[in-house]
Amino acid sequence: MAGVLSNQFEKKLSLKTKIVGEDRIKKAKEKNEDVAILSMELPGEKSNFQCSLGDLCLQGDARSLPLGTKKMEYKTRQWHEKCFCCCVCKVPIGTQSFIPREQEIYCAKCYEEKFATRCIKCNKVITSGGVTYKNEPWHRECFTCTNCSKSLAGERFTSREDKPYCAECFGELFAKRCFACNKPITGIGGTKFISFEDRHWHNDCFFCAMCRTSLVGRGFITDQDDIICPECAKQKLL
Repeated sequence: MAGVLSNQFEKKLSLKTKIVGEDRIKKAKEKNEDVAILSMELPGEKSNFQCSLGDLCLQGDARSLPLGTKKMEYKTRQWHEKCFCCCVCKVPIGTQSFIPREQEIYCAKCYEEKFATRCIKCNKVITSGGVTYKNEPWHRECFTCTNCSKSLAGERFTSREDKPYCAECFGELFAKRCFACNKPITGIGGTKFISFEDRHWHNDCFFCAMCRTSLVGRGFITDQDDIICPECAKQKLL
C-alpha cells in the first residue's frame, strides 16, 4: 500500500467529519453542505432514523437510535456512529477523511488501494506524474529501454514487438546499417536514407567514390562495391 496519496485523489480528501452544535447542524442541512455531521439524539427529538447499512447494521437494528447514541449524517443519509465505516476495511471513519463513491464510503487508504492508477511494470501506485505507453500507465523511472534500462521518459524511443527501446539500442540491435560508414540507419527524427538493391546509405554518406560529390537525387553508376557519378564513370572509361 502506498504511503503517499496520489495527486489525483488529493482533492477528494477534503470531506471531513465535523462535531458541531445544534445550530451548525441545522445550517449544514439547510445548505446541503458536503460534510458528515456527528451528533447525538437528544431527549424530546422525534426524528426518523434509518441506518444506511440496513440489514448489515452493526447495531443489529437499523431503525433503533437510543438516547445518548451518536449518529452520523451525510447528505440525505444516516448511520450509527460505528456504522459509518469504510466499506473495505470496516474501520469507523470517526473524524478522519473519507471518500464517497456511489453508495459506498471509503477511507482514504482503501480508496487509493482500490482505485488508484498503478504502474503496469511494478504494480505500485503512481503518486505523481507518470508516463502512458500503449494506453498503459508507468512510473517515469519504470519506463525504461528494454535493452539498456535507460529511462525513456521525455526521450526519443521506438518499439519492436511492443517493447520500447532507446534510439541507440534500437539502432544497434535492429536497424539497417549504412554501407559507407557501417553505422545504423534508424530513421528516428526524420533521418533520410537511400536503398539500392540490398545496400543502404545515409543521405550524407551517399556520394561518388571518386569525386566525393553527393549523389542524392542524381543518377549514379555502380562499380563493383563503389557508386560513382556519370561524369567520373566517363573519365574512368577514357
